[in-house]
Amino acid sequence: MQVTDENKNRVASLVMALLCLLLQVGVAPNLGLGEGRMNFALVYAACYALSIGGRRGVLAGFFAGLVYDLCTTGPVGLMAMLLTIMAYVLGIEERNRFADGLPQCLVTFGLGCLAVEVAYHFAMLMVGQASSLTDVLVIRALPSFALTFVVFLPFGYFFARDARGGARTRRVRRPRGGGHYSTKGL
Repeated sequence: MQVTDENKNRVASLVMALLCLLLQVGVAPNLGLGEGRMNFALVYAACYALSIGGRRGVLAGFFAGLVYDLCTTGPVGLMAMLLTIMAYVLGIEERNRFADGLPQCLVTFGLGCLAVEVAYHFAMLMVGQASSLTDVLVIRALPSFALTFVVFLPFGYFFARDARGGARTRRVRRPRGGGHYSTKGL
């Protein structure tokens, strides 16, 4: 039986949104690999879509993308559109996909992240903020994908652990020996 605690979901979502916002504004512009930057809005949208999904996941993707667009110099609405589509695809089943295990979520997130980063930077080429296809793929999209994927790992681990109940389960102590007729204690 799967029991959902709505207040826990709301509080965790709010804390993750604030943490990702602070990291997007404070850390992401200052750390990079080549021209690639971390995308904490993508991490937030993916975590929300993989853990809750549905309409709320799509809305979370849209607003996370809008915040990302307002924090960067790119066209407003581009990342919002891409994250909305990604959140729809990742959260289409409307269930906690972290319960399936971290490896499946990593593969799903990796594919979605790569598609979003390539599409975003290709659009940057179309509007003139990149010089060539090599610049888009090698210097911008792949480093952004790698950094965002690495940043997703602790979030994914936390949500996968939380979905399994790892933070709240206690280990049951079993009595030593084989049971009632054990001679081990003699």
